[in-house]
Amino acid sequence: MLTLDEMGKKAREAARVLARLGIREKEEGLRAAAEALTGGMEEILAANEKDVKAAVEKGMKPGLVDRLALDEQRVRAMADGLCKVAALEDPIGEVTAMKPRPNGLLIGEKRVPLGVVGMIYEARPNVTADAFGLCFKTGNAVILKGGSDALCSNQAVTKRLREGLTRQGLPPYALQLIEDTDRETARRFMTLDRYLDVLIPRGGAGLIRTVVENSTVPVIETGTGNCHIYVDETADFQMALDIIDNAKTQRIGVCNACESLVVHRAAAREFLPCLKKRLEEKGVEIRGDEEARAIVPEFKAATEEDWGTEYLDYIVSVKVAGSLQEAIEHINTYNTGHSEAIITSDYNNARTFLEDIDAAAVYVNASTRFTDGFEFGFGAEIGISTQKLHARGPMGLKALTTTKYVICGNGQIRS
Repeated sequence: MLTLDEMGKKAREAARVLARLGIREKEEGLRAAAEALTGGMEEILAANEKDVKAAVEKGMKPGLVDRLALDEQRVRAMADGLCKVAALEDPIGEVTAMKPRPNGLLIGEKRVPLGVVGMIYEARPNVTADAFGLCFKTGNAVILKGGSDALCSNQAVTKRLREGLTRQGLPPYALQLIEDTDRETARRFMTLDRYLDVLIPRGGAGLIRTVVENSTVPVIETGTGNCHIYVDETADFQMALDIIDNAKTQRIGVCNACESLVVHRAAAREFLPCLKKRLEEKGVEIRGDEEARAIVPEFKAATEEDWGTEYLDYIVSVKVAGSLQEAIEHINTYNTGHSEAIITSDYNNARTFLEDIDAAAVYVNASTRFTDGFEFGFGAEIGISTQKLHARGPMGLKALTTTKYVICGNGQIRS
């Protein structure tokens, strides 16, 4: 097993090779990796079965087990994602804003790889393939540190992806997996600034906070998802129920699932009993404020903690608001900057919500579950950034690049 420094050196060497690859070479490498994934289906599923069994025995929440679990369809989706990334337009080498200066110099910006990307993430083996695909397409080497709960799965996936690269004569060290699950190894990885150009954490609030507080490598912060849906007084109730049902229950363990609801007072008396009936059919526990519980006494009492909680479970909080502005203030106070939605038939209310909500993705009459790299047409995503520097929202290819200035002259000197 290589040391972290050795892995960093190998990644830096691979990154230099990747930066020189042409479009076709990268596309062929990704397709070969996709074929290797599906070719190793049996091995990958057997490894994942070990992880899932151990997670269930440890009492992992159902939503998190769902994140961890793979089946044939999900493995094929991982491979399909690599092929989709291969088909996307390659941003590397694009030259923009090439303009002449009065002295005759031509100055422009060229899009280039970041170099070596580090990623720390929890028990989601599909992230292994997604991160590799986006990094490889943009000419970046990547070192991954997955959660211990998914170690067997990540090992199997990584092995197959590297086999695909090797078949194409491409450097296998373009992708490396840290297999040591010791926390001290993770902390040392966060200080590998000699080799890493950027570090991306993807997981729960605790993981992200640890990386931000301990890393000496520049961090692109991906955030947790306390996502809200606001039901306006003009909302179509059937639409609202369908969207809330989808956003809350389609996959409970994902960061773009709805965790919190805000309902306008004028709609609450009629809407909340309908909400209770719809969500109880799916086994969702509803925690409401005093006003909501006065309408539906069966709701459990919400606490202050509930307003800011990402449950990743069959639980949702409900707040009754007297106005659009009160709803917006509540959401901006407790949200995590991820995804927020309004259900409304009022154009002006929709516009106000879009303008005043501070989040990476803001929806009108649609489920928050669409905040996803595939759904946004990026082929995949390496994470959903909730910060405001460099990248925000689902991070596709362009978020894994930087620029350098290119200057062309014909003998100019500065006086």
